[in-house]
Amino acid sequence: MAMPPVFRFAPSPNGYLHLGHALSALLNAEVARATGGRLLLRIEDIDVTRCRPEFEAAIYEDLAWLGIEWEQPVRRQSEHSDDYRAALQRLEAMDLIYPSFESRAEIAALVTECERQGPWPRDPDGAPLYPGTAREMPAEERARRIAAGEPYALRLNMAKALPRVGALSWQEAERGLVTADPAAWGDVVLARKDAPASYHLAVTVDDTLQGVTDVVRGRDLFHSTSVHRLLQSLLGLPVPRYRHHRLILDADGRKLSKSTAATALRQLRADGLTPADIRRRVGLD
Repeated sequence: MAMPPVFRFAPSPNGYLHLGHALSALLNAEVARATGGRLLLRIEDIDVTRCRPEFEAAIYEDLAWLGIEWEQPVRRQSEHSDDYRAALQRLEAMDLIYPSFESRAEIAALVTECERQGPWPRDPDGAPLYPGTAREMPAEERARRIAAGEPYALRLNMAKALPRVGALSWQEAERGLVTADPAAWGDVVLARKDAPASYHLAVTVDDTLQGVTDVVRGRDLFHSTSVHRLLQSLLGLPVPRYRHHRLILDADGRKLSKSTAATALRQLRADGLTPADIRRRVGLD
């Protein structure tokens, strides 16, 4: 007997949910219901400097107001550092990660210097690829600097990782097979001294441990799937099916964001809107 599909909605409690979150949560709930599947809720609170308890409490309140039900218990990333550490140790055993010690300001200065020679490559999100030379740093110097307490980021050595996996792809709803291009991201950060995992590593590990079979999320994360496919292949993890849905845009054509103070669902509720109004606003009549 086939197991039911498993979906998840995974917000970060670093601000209040807005219409973009409502679309993603409602889509996950609807597809889970239509397929006889399960809906999980994950709180992606690994960034302890930005995540706050009041935002997490508001997530539960907003989702319940929308009429969305999810299974218990809720997975909170902050409670599962050991899972991410185990994945990093496996990658380290394959000699695929290394520490880089440059600050963000130092990396920006390196990029500026590189751009004097011509255009410097950028990842699909528009950020410049890592331009440093930490890959070649002697092991003794790495160990000395870590022991001295210097801050660092753990990066994936893309040049070593790619030959281990060959061609990668994933199944995208309504598009079919998509060819992954993890090289476009350069040596991505997988963890920092003060953070047990980056978004890329945490969601890849979480989806496996939660048995997620179908990832339904915004189109802004479409290209990130290439990194997730690489990590899945390196770690021998199952590959979910993916659906990257349309985004809700503001009047200037930008995706709604907490950082740009998109109107929160709780404010719309205070203004008198109903869950049915929210469904209409996100195009789910």
